Amino acid sequence: MKFSEEQVKDIVALKENLIEQIEKHQEAIEMLEKNLVILDLTLKESSFTKASQLSSTKKPEISKKVEKSKSEQNSIPIKRGNDGKVIANAYVTPEQVSIILDDEIEINADTPPFKSFFLDRIVGEMKRKDSAEAESGKIQKESIIDYIINKNGSDIREIIIKNYRQKERVNELINTAGWSLTRMLENINK
Repeated sequence: MKFSEEQVKDIVALKENLIEQIEKHQEAIEMLEKNLVILDLTLKESSFTKASQLSSTKKPEISKKVEKSKSEQNSIPIKRGNDGKVIANAYVTPEQVSIILDDEIEINADTPPFKSFFLDRIVGEMKRKDSAEAESGKIQKESIIDYIINKNGSDIREIIIKNYRQKERVNELINTAGWSLTRMLENINK
């Protein structure tokens, strides 16, 4: 069967579109799986001890445990997909999301897909939307999302994302950072 040049171009475009769709859906599935992990952790941390199991002599100890669990609740572990090892922890405040890499993790900021995917595509798209809103007067220019990468030499130690503004963005930032860091580790180990 012979195809015209135009038909071949259409078939190639269709194939590229299908590959793009598959990659997009794989990323979405990975993000959904990470959301499930975060929800499982949240449910696990919110479990409680029955009052009948507590004794009055342990009250100071209990309050220390409550304080400790509160600080742990502020921390969202980011795990590597293949083995579940914690590679970073995310700390969320009303002003910013801080993603602090585990001390054992050494990832160069130039390792793909950090810049191309996480910074340019995810944070960059949020920044473009915020800039458009700032131009139309919906938000102040100071409220535009921005990031700071703290390094030790060329290795990333912390990613700070300021002015995320919308709670919906927090999950996306944490999930895509986790996905990016996992891929970066895979690229280093190739």
